[in-house]
Amino acid sequence: MEKIRKATRESYGEALTELGKENENVVVLDADLSEATKTNIFAKEFPERFFDMGIAEANMMGVASGLASAGKIAYASTFAAFAAGRSYDQIRCSIAYPKANVKICATHSGVTVGEDGATHQMLEDISLMRTMPNMLVMSVCDDLETKWAVKEISKMEGPVYLRLARLKTENIYEKSQEFEIGKGIQIGTGTDGTVFATGVCVSQALIAKKILEEKGINIRVVDIHTIKPIDRELIVKCAKETKKLISIEDHSIIGGLGSAIAEVLIEEYPVKLIRLGVHDTFGKSGKAEELMEYFGITAKDIIKEF
Repeated sequence: MEKIRKATRESYGEALTELGKENENVVVLDADLSEATKTNIFAKEFPERFFDMGIAEANMMGVASGLASAGKIAYASTFAAFAAGRSYDQIRCSIAYPKANVKICATHSGVTVGEDGATHQMLEDISLMRTMPNMLVMSVCDDLETKWAVKEISKMEGPVYLRLARLKTENIYEKSQEFEIGKGIQIGTGTDGTVFATGVCVSQALIAKKILEEKGINIRVVDIHTIKPIDRELIVKCAKETKKLISIEDHSIIGGLGSAIAEVLIEEYPVKLIRLGVHDTFGKSGKAEELMEYFGITAKDIIKEF
């Protein structure tokens, strides 16, 4: 398989446009960031179904809920800092509470936003969204998985938070790969350790897996693309079958993927979990790859644990 580097935000824009051709009930809203979120691809194809709400994210969420109540499948897009942060109350009261059929698709998440700096590097969105009743939370890792997720969530009724990234990463899956909401994907069968990863960190986990194999250490990588509902069965299975458990995420270790996994383990199979992520601090301005190294969320940081 040819390794193509692509940001999941790009895949999102392409998938939206294809979905728009298949379903005329799909509408897209953006908050003056369509070139960055890539909803401009949809806007060019379906201008009558695209709504640029300006720099008014909270209002955008309310309008999306209204469109959903009129039978539309509303995709609301902006940066994660504005989607989950600035619009929290509107999401809670106008989308999650009434179970509105709104898909909140947040790009530019985590420290991999890069030079935009701490104010724009949303490290708390998974935590905020997964504690909200009725909200399904997803974080995708490559082109194919993103395109599947964008279309799959259109088939289900109710609110979704889909986390997307600015950083380009290599494609991971082939077209034959099967995905299912709520089910993680295990890559490899190694018993020396399990690395649970999500979003841009899945590719880092796979790099670590390859390097460790050369050293005679065989691990498995588990892509947790659905953080809520999380795949409890697979987590417990890996805990029983492997010697070490690690989680890695471009998010705060408080309330994110690592926390979600730890909650499962403490209830069903208490074992130690090493959580790699941002440790209770804001981000910094810098290149994405440099920031991943600074905050300890690279393949090298996984390898250090073995």
